[in-house]
Amino acid sequence: MSIDLQEVIARIRADYGAMRCKLMEVCGTHTNAIRRAGIHRQLPAGIRLLSGPGCPVCVTGSGYIEQAISLSREPGLVIASFGDLLRVPGNSGSLAEARAAGAKVRVVYAPQDAVALAEQHPDAQIVFLAVGFETTAPAIALAVRAAAAAGLANFSILPSLKVLEPAMRSLLAGGGLQIDGLIAPGHLGVITGAAGYAFLPREYRLPTVVTGFRPAELWLGIAALLKQIAKGESRLENMYPQAVTEQGNLAARELMAAVFAPEDAEWRGLGTVSGSGLGLAQAYRDYDARCKFGLAEIASREPAGCRCGEILLGRAEPEECPHFDAACTPEHPVGPCMVSAEGSCAAHFYYRSRGGEG
Repeated sequence: MSIDLQEVIARIRADYGAMRCKLMEVCGTHTNAIRRAGIHRQLPAGIRLLSGPGCPVCVTGSGYIEQAISLSREPGLVIASFGDLLRVPGNSGSLAEARAAGAKVRVVYAPQDAVALAEQHPDAQIVFLAVGFETTAPAIALAVRAAAAAGLANFSILPSLKVLEPAMRSLLAGGGLQIDGLIAPGHLGVITGAAGYAFLPREYRLPTVVTGFRPAELWLGIAALLKQIAKGESRLENMYPQAVTEQGNLAARELMAAVFAPEDAEWRGLGTVSGSGLGLAQAYRDYDARCKFGLAEIASREPAGCRCGEILLGRAEPEECPHFDAACTPEHPVGPCMVSAEGSCAAHFYYRSRGGEG
């Protein structure tokens, strides 16, 4: 289907130019795509876009990073991690700094790469840092199951996997989050299905639209959301049907249910949210690094003055943080929102003055 994007933008400006509302894009990939395309600059002035708790690196507490740093200093142990986690500050530093000081920290591009490391280095203990949402969890479940099938005793994961629904319920509880509509992430919907977002309009009367990540998909999603708000409706609309079905990927969800079990999880900004994390099921508990190495919980400490927690809850804009573009830059991040490409502060930093590419 051919879409005249300029016509869509012009219609939004004509129909909703006087509207005042707040839309939240809960996904960090959406935040980056919106900023990169300059959508935030082309919307009518009264329509604000807020980021939500959908950047996996950003919501990971510093106590978890500190656990990983502690493990990285153990003799004969190798930490395997996605690259964007290495520069996230813990309580005493980052994994990148630990690596510079001699700790064995390897960057991998897929969980299965960590399993391969364990096969190649039978004398070393390989610990994969399992961070992400439902989008990442199936691949990690596959890696754990592959390690179990191969009988690998030198592979484990440090779980920090998150489930979005409990966090959104916590965020919306008591009406504390003042938003008028939600842009729901398409790639998470590929796993959960559009039905995974149905509780938002049904229980919270929050207009919700599932979209993809291209500029045209985002503009059409925003247009659909504004139309609902203008008409006083609260519905779930799937504007990404080419990728998101009603029920999602049942095989992936069955795999996750077999390998993982719900557990309480810490979210930066939200604190501990009941049932919002995925630990390992009893049958796979030998692959939990927390049990294997007797790790104690470490309390997270926010960097002084950092407002990442508020930004992730839509209560502050990155530019309202006193560190933004001063002490905190992508080269020298104070908080995690400036580290990852999905981080709100990094997206604001890179695209605030460039007008976007779209």
